[in-house]
Order: sequence, then C-alpha cells, then structure tokens
Amino acid sequence: MTYGSDVLGNNGVMRHDTLVTRHGQIVRTKEWHGVRSGDPVVVNGPKERRQQWTFVAHGLNEVTGEEWVEVRGGRVGEAKGRSFRPEMIYPSGARRGSRVVGLSLASAPQLALG
Repeated sequence: MTYGSDVLGNNGVMRHDTLVTRHGQIVRTKEWHGVRSGDPVVVNGPKERRQQWTFVAHGLNEVTGEEWVEVRGGRVGEAKGRSFRPEMIYPSGARRGSRVVGLSLASAPQLALG
C-alpha cells in the first residue's frame, strides 16, 4: 500500500509519487520531522560526523516499534546506504567544526510554521 499524489510524468503518463510505502509490518516514509528525501542531514557518530549524508527515508516496524532513519552518503564521492537510530540524525546546520550542537530531529522536528 502506498500513499502520495498522482503526477504527470515527463512522458505524459500518470505516475504515483509515493511518500509512504508498506511492506507487511514495515512502513517507510520519505518525509520525517521536517526533512524530505534528498535533504542533507548530520549523523552524530564518531566517524559519521565528518562525512556528508542525505536523508532517504524513515522506517518503522509496526509490530516491534523499532525505528530507523535511512541515509545515503559517506566520504566525498561515496553513496553508501546506511541506517541509524533516529536520535543520531540532526539537521544540516547542526555541525560546528567537529562538534554537533542542538537537538536531534527525533527530539526537535524541523516542521514548517503556518
């Protein structure tokens, strides 16, 4: 089951732009706490802090309640797919040199006002 909006593709055919995808008990969402697929994020881990990451999706196992955030990136020129606990994901402006400041997206969503 998917949720999203129908849009007219480049070839004139309707395609379904999916925001939420279900595979059994697993739910993947391409928007989470104010970030969308493709937005830059900071991962607060010893090695990951120095690398470049892009948000891909938020995952949830509805049976166990387990959550994770899927990202893509790594060192310059890499595009590794990784997943991390939500509390390790920060907005792109949270990096100050080698430190991460502020609250994670899990604690303080970056939602639009209005």
